[in-house]
Amino acid sequence: LFFSFNRFEIEIVGAFDESADMIMLNHQSVVDIIFLEALHPRNLCWIAKKQLGEIPFYGYALRGPEMILIDREDKASLIYILKEAKAKFAQNRPLVIFPEGTRCKDESKFLPFKSGAKLITEKFNLKVQPIVLVNSAKIYNTSPFESRGKKARIIALESFTPKKGSDWYERLEEQMQEVYSKHYKELNP
Repeated sequence: LFFSFNRFEIEIVGAFDESADMIMLNHQSVVDIIFLEALHPRNLCWIAKKQLGEIPFYGYALRGPEMILIDREDKASLIYILKEAKAKFAQNRPLVIFPEGTRCKDESKFLPFKSGAKLITEKFNLKVQPIVLVNSAKIYNTSPFESRGKKARIIALESFTPKKGSDWYERLEEQMQEVYSKHYKELNP
């Protein structure tokens, strides 16, 4: 309903890998979560900052389905994340994380990836599916509230299980940025 009501055109390139344990995607807009929740076939478990759980209505949408809410400033939250991640895998729920840690306001490049996604992936030897979102901030932005377009693209890249100790995370960041730049230019000539 959200897509049709707003007349958004969402194009999916590639396919969601239902066997992936960890989904990593760039973050531009609040609709990023809506897109993936609406389109992905599995029951996702988002890892989000604790403060989002305190927002009226939105917070309930995170707490109700038992998403993992973390305090990024508290070092003890790492133990909590690992314990909760293990519980979600037992429920057959893949984890979803924004490696940038927050929304990126720059439409030309990503923020640097933070280490949390890498740590969780390597700790549990997870199969990762990278997903790149393009133009989500253009079609729905809350700060400032605006819509500058109707077309967005979701690029589901090939899944992989990273080799511990390799530079996979740095290469993934570069690959996702390259894919984003290519598709951004196609959608915004």
